[in-house]
Amino acid sequence: MKTIKAQVIDNTLLKLSHPIPLPKLSKVMITILPLEGDERDVWLQASADWLNYAYGDDEPEYTPNMIKEPNPEFEL
Repeated sequence: MKTIKAQVIDNTLLKLSHPIPLPKLSKVMITILPLEGDERDVWLQASADWLNYAYGDDEPEYTPNMIKEPNPEFEL
């Protein structure tokens, strides 16, 4: 698989960053990436922030002797 960048000229035309050596009528797959500053970036950053908060360095270590009621279905 090869990845190259392309610029959208209009809704039916892409301008490739460089030529690709493919025979005529070859099939290609295009993945549309979100624009920078897109809402997706905000959600990804928020998710990462909450993961860091939940599993950060100040999170205490829990030991087996701290368990009040063991889960009988849990297996190591």
